[in-house]
Amino acid sequence: MKIFLTGGSGYIGKATISALVRHGHTVEALARNDRAAGTVASLGATPVRGGLGDLGVLNAAAARAEAVVHLAQAGTGDEDLAAATAMQDGVGTGTYVHTGGTWVHGDTDGVVDETAPWNPPSLVAWREPVEDAVLRRARQGGRPVLVRPGLLYGGENRLIDMFYAVPGKEAGAVPYIGDGANRWALVHVDDIAELYVAALKAAPGSVYVGVGGVNPTARECALAVARSIGLDGKVASLTLEQARERMGPVADAFALDQQFTPARAEAELGWTPAHTDPLAVLAGEE
Repeated sequence: MKIFLTGGSGYIGKATISALVRHGHTVEALARNDRAAGTVASLGATPVRGGLGDLGVLNAAAARAEAVVHLAQAGTGDEDLAAATAMQDGVGTGTYVHTGGTWVHGDTDGVVDETAPWNPPSLVAWREPVEDAVLRRARQGGRPVLVRPGLLYGGENRLIDMFYAVPGKEAGAVPYIGDGANRWALVHVDDIAELYVAALKAAPGSVYVGVGGVNPTARECALAVARSIGLDGKVASLTLEQARERMGPVADAFALDQQFTPARAEAELGWTPAHTDPLAVLAGEE
């Protein structure tokens, strides 16, 4: 299948291009500069020069494809919706896979699935109207599919490195928020890449949370990160106010207490997370 993908030079994008190519798909990937073009080309994708604001480029590339995977992170809801609209218009009745995130559900009441109510922190509150508009295309002959990844780990560990490992090295202790008893719905980057591949065959209007099904506490994760950087046992609690000062709006997302099950994706797509010990990966032991 011929796929057009955005965000290909990013954390999830690199893993997803590799997975798509491994499964025999042909990939064109949006590249906003020479460095991004070189990255996607090295992974086996053909670069398409442009950015999310280049709606004509997005539309034309989607029209050449049989399916679209939209991974790039837009700056605003308006930008994301405009890009999504251009690509859905282009791909027509082909599959369009859109990226959301589990943070939109806020704190969960135990282990939940895709039907959990919305209660997003301000950081991701803009996603709801975008996702609603994307999914409405299913009633108009389109094939939208929504994937909501959990908190990613493995490989570059982008957010965890930025807000936990790097500050931990500087301060001599890895931070966590409050008592650290809140749970994180983690997913390995290689597993989420496989979910995007599987989502290409999903029914129109389907929504899947992309999680590993293992939901350790934030403090357990901090302790694992501390081991990985040679600070075994050295963690430190921050109040939510302190975390907001240091991390910005993402602190409210890290403070969420979330537990999700991947049961729907397993049952409907045959997708099973291969990585089931996130603490060992975070600790650098696997």
